[in-house]
Amino acid sequence: MDAVQDLLVIGGGINGCGIARDAAGRGLRVTLVEQADLGGATSSASTKLIHGGLRYLEHYEFRLVREALLEREVLLQAAPHIIWPLRFVLPHHKGLRPWPLLRFGLFLYDHLGGRRILPPTRTLDLRRDPAGAPLQPGFTRGFEYSDCWVEDSRLVLLNARDAADRGATVLPRTRCIAARREGEFWRATLRDLSTGAEREVAARILVNAAGPWVAEVLGTVARENAPAKVRLVKGSHIVTRRLFDHDRCYIFQNADGRIVFAIPYEEEFTLIGTTDEEFTGDPAGVAISEAEIAYLCAAVDEYLQRAVTPADVVWSYAGVRPLYDDGASRAQEATRDYVLTLDGTPPLLSVFGGKITTYRRLAEAAMAKLAPHLPGLAAPWTAGAHLPGGGFPWNGAPALIAALRRDYPFAGETMARRLVRRHGLQAAAVLGDAKSLGDCGPVLGAGLTAREVDWMTAREWARTPEDILWRRSKLGLHIDAAGQAALAAHLAEARAAA
Repeated sequence: MDAVQDLLVIGGGINGCGIARDAAGRGLRVTLVEQADLGGATSSASTKLIHGGLRYLEHYEFRLVREALLEREVLLQAAPHIIWPLRFVLPHHKGLRPWPLLRFGLFLYDHLGGRRILPPTRTLDLRRDPAGAPLQPGFTRGFEYSDCWVEDSRLVLLNARDAADRGATVLPRTRCIAARREGEFWRATLRDLSTGAEREVAARILVNAAGPWVAEVLGTVARENAPAKVRLVKGSHIVTRRLFDHDRCYIFQNADGRIVFAIPYEEEFTLIGTTDEEFTGDPAGVAISEAEIAYLCAAVDEYLQRAVTPADVVWSYAGVRPLYDDGASRAQEATRDYVLTLDGTPPLLSVFGGKITTYRRLAEAAMAKLAPHLPGLAAPWTAGAHLPGGGFPWNGAPALIAALRRDYPFAGETMARRLVRRHGLQAAAVLGDAKSLGDCGPVLGAGLTAREVDWMTAREWARTPEDILWRRSKLGLHIDAAGQAALAAHLAEARAAA
């Protein structure tokens, strides 16, 4: 049996990886297990925004909105390679929320969160501003405000990587099949799902950050009898070819009270989402429905001159949000705030809800809740710490891209930009001593080289083509069938040689 761990964390999404990183950085012994790929469920199925949540003001969730607004710039400075500012255009729609109410909400949005980097709200004349050109002629007034964009699955990976670099044991594709209290420790059985091998781990504290499986861990793994107050809500997104030429995002109000975003995505595409539907099935099998696709197409059709139909969808994805069941009557009204419960001795901490924006604060709150069980716990540290690949100014990516092109002349603009946007300051380490593109091994497709794939398998726990094309990157939108086959062959050869 391994040495007794301080924390055994179940769940390799953003909350589990954030807690593992925070704890490891305080000198604690941490093991994290994830039954699939890191960030492979809810955390990679978000709208990919670091945002305060403008619509949450309508539900009076001022604490949540303020915390999220404060976090935008903390995270922007921690990981400027995968997080960057984004301007949002909100066209005024007569008959829905009145414009004075929207302007007041945006005034609060500008001032609740101590904004220092992001520019403030401004009013737009959509008859003159380029953002009005793709819209139907009836939209004449709009507002523009700031939030941030994030590569969500890479944010999970960077937290896991930092946790591991600080001493944590990170075990993807490993399931905790049973955990029981024995004296002052939890005794857990872990199963490697690739090999079937099992191992025993003892831990002082069990952290249930299993996301949509939080209730299953409570009832089946830890055998807690109390029902989990979790509400599963499905959110789905579609991706189309680029619908407009500028680099701003639209936020559209719908007659049902929901909002839908249309976001420039991966240079050539537009990301549209999200939906909110109650979910009762197996989270592992979640998928977008035809009705959701039709709903999202209709939502943007209310605003854009260009018609969008289901035939325009080139990719779609869906995820299940494990919200805390606060008794709200409709899915979109359920709180997005996080709730942490602590039960028994030795302790079991369970995580409900949360937003990707507030994961770092959630991790701090989790450690504060566990502090009485961790004598001598070190102080919080993540607020000023950068994630792997960070450590450069929040607006420094263009200079980093230029430096990479200078040092590696064979890397064209597209390759250099994508490397920096994935790896930040570590992009040069990915290329290493390469003097030519040929030194990077075969180009497998869409500019992806064998050398970068090897980095992802060695440093980022990637094993399958899907891991690389849809979570370590979004090159699945760009690569052709031959490239996919070449990638699969390279991974198979690497496994055979290992």
